Amino acid sequence: MTGELANYRDYLTHYRETLERKCAGLSPEQLATKSVPPSSMSLLGLVRHMARVEHFWFQRALVEVEGQRLYDDGDAGFAEVEPTEEAVTLAWASWREQVSLADAWLDRLTDEGLGQVVTFRQGTETSSVRDILVHMIEEYARHCGHADLLRECIDGTTGE
Repeated sequence: MTGELANYRDYLTHYRETLERKCAGLSPEQLATKSVPPSSMSLLGLVRHMARVEHFWFQRALVEVEGQRLYDDGDAGFAEVEPTEEAVTLAWASWREQVSLADAWLDRLTDEGLGQVVTFRQGTETSSVRDILVHMIEEYARHCGHADLLRECIDGTTGE
C-alpha cells in the first residue's frame, strides 16, 4: 500500500510497536517505576496515557463517541499506577482495544479523506484528519523517547 495515509499508518505502527518493545520483559514493579521526582511518569503510565490519547483522538474526536474519557485520573493516565500484574494486564488490554478501534477506523479511510475537517470538544475545536494523524505520530514519538530513557534507567536497555 502506498500513499499519504499508508505513510502515516507506517509511522504510527512503528511507534506503537516501539512502545511495546520498550516495556517488554519487565515486571509490574519495573513498569510502575516513576521517572524522576516530582514526575509521575512511568512506563505503565505511558501505556495508560497512550490508551487515553488513542481513545480521545480516534473515538471522541474522529468517531464522535461521547462518554467518560479513559484514565480520567487528573494526570492523563499517569496517576494511581499500581505495580500489579492486574494493573499491567488492564493497561495493555485498554491500549490494545483502542489501537484496534483506531485501526478499524483507519481501514475505512482513504487519502482523499485526510483533508476532512472534524469538530470536537463540544464544538469548540476543529482539525483535519491529517493533522490528527500527524499529532498522533508526534505524541507517540515524544513518549517513545521518554520510554527509552525510562527503560535505560530501569535495566540499562537502550535502542530499538
